Amino acid sequence: MNESQAREEICRVGRSLFERGYVHATAGNISVRLDDGFLITPTDACLGFLDPARLAKLDVQGKQVSGDKGSKTIALHRQIYAAACETDADTRCVIHTHSTHCVALSLNAVGPELLAPITPYFVMKVGHVPLLPYHRPGSTQAAQEVADLIRSHAAQGTPIRAVMLPRLGPNVWHDTPAAAMATLEELEETARLMLLATHTTPLTASELEELRQTFGAKW
Repeated sequence: MNESQAREEICRVGRSLFERGYVHATAGNISVRLDDGFLITPTDACLGFLDPARLAKLDVQGKQVSGDKGSKTIALHRQIYAAACETDADTRCVIHTHSTHCVALSLNAVGPELLAPITPYFVMKVGHVPLLPYHRPGSTQAAQEVADLIRSHAAQGTPIRAVMLPRLGPNVWHDTPAAAMATLEELEETARLMLLATHTTPLTASELEELRQTFGAKW
């Protein structure tokens, strides 16, 4: 994906997320890692009405070189890229939203993860979602904690594609904006199911092992 394609794809995904209620007002952001830096949605921009030409472009050090002022969350996104690319060099997109059901679930969650393995597709398509302690938006401490979690899970053989910032929302990452959006969708749907269910029972150890053996699930 070249830079022009990445700009268009960020706007397409942002519009899709906005129209379906995954983001609202000016909440949320999307970035793409380029060979010569990063693209990220502007600060206080509505993801439903992005202009490809006005996306912020930053160099590899995170210094802005063009476009509207980039979202402050680039610090977190850069930490995610740095840690995730140590084991998956194809990581190219990070999406952050304030998705309703994920945030609602986080208000009473005690961790260490947001969700138990309650559906096979959550296990296969999303995997473990660590729940961080609360930090203010843009916290550098949160960014470092996310990077540490990515590295520790990779070392355990259970690489992650998402983390949950309590009271704020999930961050997900993948090799393309479309793939990152699909991961977010599965995560939000699982959170919705968890809130709707009066009682949930996680998949058993043998059921999880079957998903590992059959589909290569990293759980």
